[in-house]
Amino acid sequence: MSTEDVLRPVLVVSGAVVLTLAVGALVDFLLRRADARHPETPLWGALRRCRVPLRLVVLSALLLGSYEETGLTEGHEEFVGRALTLALLAGVGWLVNRIVNVIVEVTYSRYANRSRDAARLRRVRTQLTLVERVTGFVVIVVTVAAMLLTFPQMRAVGTSMLASAGIIGIIAGIAAQSTLGNLFAGLQIAFGDLVRLGDTVVVEGEWGTVEEITLTFLTVKTWDERRYTVPVSYFTSRPFENWSRGGAEITGTVFFHLDHHTPVQALRERLGELVEASDHWDGRNWNLVVTDTTPSTIEVRALVTARDADAVWSLRCEVREGLVAWLAEKHPYALPRIMTAHAPTADGLRPRSAGLG
Repeated sequence: MSTEDVLRPVLVVSGAVVLTLAVGALVDFLLRRADARHPETPLWGALRRCRVPLRLVVLSALLLGSYEETGLTEGHEEFVGRALTLALLAGVGWLVNRIVNVIVEVTYSRYANRSRDAARLRRVRTQLTLVERVTGFVVIVVTVAAMLLTFPQMRAVGTSMLASAGIIGIIAGIAAQSTLGNLFAGLQIAFGDLVRLGDTVVVEGEWGTVEEITLTFLTVKTWDERRYTVPVSYFTSRPFENWSRGGAEITGTVFFHLDHHTPVQALRERLGELVEASDHWDGRNWNLVVTDTTPSTIEVRALVTARDADAVWSLRCEVREGLVAWLAEKHPYALPRIMTAHAPTADGLRPRSAGLG
């Protein structure tokens, strides 16, 4: 083997590596410079996270165009060429996916810095998250399909599949009806503004916060930190409560069953003192009224408002505990009591207590 046969592959491979590093360094320098000139646009600095897939694309492209010059692949050109082509396609898919992720993240960050509307922020975040996942799914499918089509056998299969695409589409649609339904339901949730990340919802009698939304399922974190995983089609086919719809503010109620002699006006004044001293009250409204009466008790409803579902829960607990403690201390007769008495017999006499022996 001559010296030229040894040096040629070394020069080709090392040249490709050096050129790849040079291109990566140049792109990184330009991005840093653009980031320094435009600090109000974080996109340029965030795009630096695409350096690794960019280097893979450049290196695989350079080697794909020059590997035959090395002389080392004689008799294996097809295998080496296909391997480099697969690496190039994988790198392109990785790079596109990374760019989409960066753009989505920067777009949400810029919007969050300009907007102070929490409901709108949740809606935009939900939409961008689902767009990112749909785009990522499409990129992966296209990349894998392109990689498979580099094999002659797969191209033949693809041709035959296209010939029977109508029948296959019908069969696939029937078999994946549930999956496709969830997929379209996810897009409907994203752009129909039905439910958003961070919304407080009631699912199967349990209230919690929407923690994650994907194309097929939705995760709700309950108040006791349990997770409900629900298909997204649930929210498009069934009625549900969304306490964050139209604003996070919420009204809560506390019911008491008390004696007829309860001093309602004093109880109302005490409620005002408790509410105004609480950090969970949002200052909008509070009230106390008698809503019903029975032969033995009256039903009293205390109404309070709070900034969100968590705050109203805490405020309701404070009101319930505070009013019961105040009644027990100041007006114990107002608390309901169960009156019992012996039933008279036919001759008007009380029955004797039954003995045990």
